[in-house]
Amino acid sequence: MRASVAGWVFAAPALIVLGVFFALPVASALLLSLTDFDLYALADLDNLRFVALGNYLDLLRTPLFWKSLGNTAYFVVVGVPLSIAVSLGAALLLNAKVARFKGLFRTALFAPVVTTLVAVAVIWRYLFHTSYGLVNWALGHLGISPIDWLGDPAWAMPTIILFAVWKNFGYNMVILLAGLQSIPQDLYEAARIDGASRWKQFLHVTLPMLGPVLLVVAVITVSGYFQLFAEPYVMTRGDPLQSTVSVLYFMYEEGFMWWNLGRASAVAFLLFVIILAVTTLLLRAGKRRGAL
Repeated sequence: MRASVAGWVFAAPALIVLGVFFALPVASALLLSLTDFDLYALADLDNLRFVALGNYLDLLRTPLFWKSLGNTAYFVVVGVPLSIAVSLGAALLLNAKVARFKGLFRTALFAPVVTTLVAVAVIWRYLFHTSYGLVNWALGHLGISPIDWLGDPAWAMPTIILFAVWKNFGYNMVILLAGLQSIPQDLYEAARIDGASRWKQFLHVTLPMLGPVLLVVAVITVSGYFQLFAEPYVMTRGDPLQSTVSVLYFMYEEGFMWWNLGRASAVAFLLFVIILAVTTLLLRAGKRRGAL
């Protein structure tokens, strides 16, 4: 009994912090999503009404919500595999025995992760500027006409995906590099004795041994990419033609531009349900493949 009480006493500060700064705000947002809380209710609580699931049903009838969900799904479906592939490639290069100056390369490749997202997003916006951007300047020397990277609906989201991959791949690279270094070298020696090429060693040794790590990286990346906001906010403001409006950007507009805080809270919980469903599917798929 004394040990149990002592344990609760030591855990109490952390539990209080979690309750005040996590559980209480989440519960409040959930209740808020069941009301029509807006600017009028903010001025006078007598204007507040309980609408139950009205906000959720109204969102499902809103075309812009489905547009933002489609844009976010496009960002996730294209960006997540590309980000993991780039991270794995960088980790393999850094893990190679012939690589020199490993510390320098690790620092350089990880640097984008710790840079301020808004600052580098502004820089990328100028790099991809149609008239005086460095990218179009380089393409012009190759005889390619300038591309309106952030003004063309066909190119705006791919440009944001490239930026997000560059900004975030270093984080996954560090995790995958740790996974690569934990693989026993005996497995590679046995594969070489059996005559396996480097490609077959990668397919039959590296990938299976990296299965749990890849699953963790996939879950982290998917949950992070579903929360796309800062990139379109800084680079395009959801344009052109709403082709870069993400779910979180839509939630921001509902909550902080139009002050429909009840609808904005409903968007947040719908996004939570979507992320939970996708990550659950990933975990089940990984379990079937033996990654867990």
